[in-house]
Amino acid sequence: MNKALIIGATGATGKELTKQLLEDDSFSQVHIFVRTKPSVTHPKLTIHQVDFNKPESFKDKLNGDVLFSAMGTTLKVAGSKETQYKIDVTYQQQVAAAAAQNGVPTFLLVSSIGANHKSFIFYPKIKGQLEEMVKAFSFSHLHIFRPPVLDRGAEIARSTEKKSIAFINKLNKYGILLSQKPMSTAFLAAKMIAISKKRISQQITTWEAKEIFNS
Repeated sequence: MNKALIIGATGATGKELTKQLLEDDSFSQVHIFVRTKPSVTHPKLTIHQVDFNKPESFKDKLNGDVLFSAMGTTLKVAGSKETQYKIDVTYQQQVAAAAAQNGVPTFLLVSSIGANHKSFIFYPKIKGQLEEMVKAFSFSHLHIFRPPVLDRGAEIARSTEKKSIAFINKLNKYGILLSQKPMSTAFLAAKMIAISKKRISQQITTWEAKEIFNS
């Protein structure tokens, strides 16, 4: 019976991870670390309301078998590149570092398609920087997921995402951009959970969109 830890649990992918882990008999405990308490309750669920600016205040609670990180924001929501960097890189890097120090063996990170720390474009660059940072930690198994455009559902999808998803789906019908076929957050969460249970020999595995679909 495994104990799962989640950061980014109030986002679209994080909500799916929480929901599916609570329904999964392989996990006896699910601990989520959030800034704002969600309304969800469950006998297996423990909610830690934390200040991510003060990781030392909750780092002792980052003990378990697997850490899922699905934290992220957009420049529009964040309001500045500095704030986006803090959420997309600093917070996740600090939590991962504490979990590794506490002996959590497995870490699964939601990154982004095209992540590259050498990129001249801000978003893929910071995602790539985070990937390089967490590779230095002592996890027995590190899984980095680079999904394509995520379908967050009709109720919460941003208007630009809806347009992108509709456009790519149209191209997919003609066999174009099949490697960038939109992926639902429920599908991504299910794949992450399934992969967390697999016995994979290599320490670091990067899952591109095609590999996530086919795993």
